[in-house]
Amino acid sequence: MFESKEKHEVPQTTFRTRQGDQWVELHSDALFGGRTAVVFALPGAYTPTCSTTHLPRYEELAPRLRAAGVDDIYCLSVNDAFVMNAWGRDQGVSHVRLLPDGNGDFSQGMGMLIDKRDLGFGMRSWRYSMLVRDGVIEKMFIEPEQPGDPFEVSDADTMLAYLDPAQANAPRIALFTRQGCGHCARAIGLLEERGLAYEEIPLGAGVTAHGLRAVSGRTTTPQVFIDGRHIGGADELTEYFGAKP
Repeated sequence: MFESKEKHEVPQTTFRTRQGDQWVELHSDALFGGRTAVVFALPGAYTPTCSTTHLPRYEELAPRLRAAGVDDIYCLSVNDAFVMNAWGRDQGVSHVRLLPDGNGDFSQGMGMLIDKRDLGFGMRSWRYSMLVRDGVIEKMFIEPEQPGDPFEVSDADTMLAYLDPAQANAPRIALFTRQGCGHCARAIGLLEERGLAYEEIPLGAGVTAHGLRAVSGRTTTPQVFIDGRHIGGADELTEYFGAKP
């Protein structure tokens, strides 16, 4: 049974990170002292749920988490610095900082180090998230102890709902754009005016007009989707917000 560490200080460990071609050691005090931080821990870089949902949604909601008072957002995994840096580049993250807990010291201190040798992973972290204020854990969301890799409560939306209940139903927004598209810039402006997080999908590398037509029935940009619903272009988005301010 995993034990919540709420009201406890975070483990005092040192993370060996890699910046450029140099090793940089970061102690817990430097990461959490005098700061409000969200930490989400996951089983491994490049693994399916971690790459498709857990990390991307925290990256997407980072501006909203910061607006709710969060200074730093850390993604922690029992992987080495080279793997975590490569995964971060692959994911294109800019708001979330990836922490390599290569030896599992932090995870062990949290009581979250688990045996995944049956999958060839060795020792890894159980999936959880927590809010840390000035080095003290205020709130933890620990995934239920079930077989496999449950992912029910450590997500970004749950953390955002805890920090700011008014944003509990933050919509998932994606928009297809094209370089130099003025209407795309207008749609982005409409979203940013309302403080809405979104994922921009530019036509080009791996995304074609044919693919855009397949999902939207159109080839013009932008094409906006909110919570799976196709809204349309910038004019339709303006109408949508006119009905839903």
